[in-house]
Amino acid sequence: MQNERYPSELVISLHDFNTSGWKEAITQVSREGYSAMWQVLSNAARTAIEEGRREHSKVLWLLADACSMMLSPLSSNEPFKPFAVLHDRRSIIPDDMSDSDIEFFVEILDEVDNDWLRARLSDLIWLKIKPRNTKFALEAIDAYSRLPLDTDTWIHGGRDCWPRAIKLVQTLKKVSGDRIQQIETGIITALLKTTQKDGYLGLWLADLLKSNRLGLSSKTAISKKLETLAREFDGEGDLHRARDYFARSAEWYKLIPDVAKAAEMTVLVAEGWVKEAIARATSENSSYMVAASFYENAIQTYRTVPRAERPSYQVDKRISELRVHLADSGERAVGEMGIIQSPPVDITEIVEKARTTVAGKSVSEALLAFVELHRGVNEEELYESTLKRMRAHPLQSLFALTTISRDGRVIAKRPAMSLGAELTSDDEIAIRAEMIRNYGYLVGVVVQTSIWPALEVLLVEHRLREFDFIELARQSPFVPKERENLIGKALYAGYERDFVTALHLLIPQVEHLVRVHLKQAGAKTSNLDKDGIETENGMSTLIDLPEAKQVFGKDLTFEFDSLFCSPFGPNLRNELAHGLLDEDGCNTPFAIYSWWLILRLTVVAWWNAANPTAEDEENSSY
Repeated sequence: MQNERYPSELVISLHDFNTSGWKEAITQVSREGYSAMWQVLSNAARTAIEEGRREHSKVLWLLADACSMMLSPLSSNEPFKPFAVLHDRRSIIPDDMSDSDIEFFVEILDEVDNDWLRARLSDLIWLKIKPRNTKFALEAIDAYSRLPLDTDTWIHGGRDCWPRAIKLVQTLKKVSGDRIQQIETGIITALLKTTQKDGYLGLWLADLLKSNRLGLSSKTAISKKLETLAREFDGEGDLHRARDYFARSAEWYKLIPDVAKAAEMTVLVAEGWVKEAIARATSENSSYMVAASFYENAIQTYRTVPRAERPSYQVDKRISELRVHLADSGERAVGEMGIIQSPPVDITEIVEKARTTVAGKSVSEALLAFVELHRGVNEEELYESTLKRMRAHPLQSLFALTTISRDGRVIAKRPAMSLGAELTSDDEIAIRAEMIRNYGYLVGVVVQTSIWPALEVLLVEHRLREFDFIELARQSPFVPKERENLIGKALYAGYERDFVTALHLLIPQVEHLVRVHLKQAGAKTSNLDKDGIETENGMSTLIDLPEAKQVFGKDLTFEFDSLFCSPFGPNLRNELAHGLLDEDGCNTPFAIYSWWLILRLTVVAWWNAANPTAEDEENSSY
């Protein structure tokens, strides 16, 4: 929240504004943009405080606060966001400003000749004043649209100001007169004048037009301009910019529509990825991991070429060629991966506690103690702790991550995490991926410190047979009928530490029991195609059903997804189903934990059925 930097009742006037030195402060700005203006105005405000000029200080603080807010141009109701959000406080937003502050902005507006400041003050007045006065929205539009359309201005705030001007015009509609035509003409003119020296400016302006359905009368000119810039960048070896410009050119050619030219541009995008892949694989700092991802992008791009246009560019043949390069790069990428080691941790005390927990007990008590060594994960707590850690250490999440399988295939991609106050859909994917990674660390610790040491004690003190586990499965309400033998055999194999057999028996049965329990809850677990053929959904689809959390709870649903379904985790179900799980993969901590987890669910359900409380008997669904 706003700090008390001046008495709230302190009255300031137009004279205080004119004598505050705001113009002199702004002339010290080294670059355009609101953040630079906020910095010089807040410094000037602090100086005024030190010199005892309280009225001037308040004037400068108000101007600095106005410039500090982050513009969210597409929002009609909340276009200004705090520039900083901490766990217990945030920077200022419009709602923190009093009516007298807004009235002060109205009083000084005609004296403000800086377009950045005039646009910001007009926009805040339009947003806050009651009743609303369209005069101030028009003032904001005009000031925003006077900002230069050059690269430097765009980077330092123009990218938000021009869209905000368009948003205001769309809000006011007829009241704004011919301003939308003026804005459209200005952007098109600036776009057609761009050169290579302007970098991405041409692309940014084209995106601004397209996202607002402007420039459609100049589609051909814009398409050709983007293509020209793309070819110039390509000729200079600037592959990244060339590829992006070719992609935008394709989008604009589709608007004409000119399908043939759009296909040509798409092919050039794909070949741009190929050029980058070759460059990364053959450079001094070669990276086959990066090259593999580029080949994959090339293939995915070629797939978007319409069928009718594919023969002209031998697309299908080219995709086959690129698949060979992708496989080769993927195999080489595995050899590039190193191992990161941390200092050793003494786990002797934890291991000993796990051993003593199951030692010296009867078979049933020892088995129950064994499965109660760990109570599972709390999905909500894991989410909060993961989000807190990602925000506390943002550099670890600022870049997208690619997950590669042991045979070199790209199997998952985690988007970069934004630092905004509101989480985006990409943020949620990034958080989920990080949660599963943290869950993997937990699984490794639990297996090494608790499950494995305690299992060794069980094997020494008790002689359990396959028949015992089959009978356990038969008496457990968790295990579907007619699957007792298979699950019992799988549990016994794990008890004997034969996890190859355990996983190959267990994982298909886990999918089956998930399906059975969901069906019992009324969930639709199959899919009917257009020919009337009904097929059962796989486990990944089943776990995503809303009934899954109702039946298994959100914590267990998360564990099922993390262990068996998510490509960000061990993905055991899919790895085994496609024959990708080798012997080493069957003996990882994930595999051992999966066996233990199903054993736990089986034992707990059996124990609860055999030892019901009065409440259990009343509420039992079995």
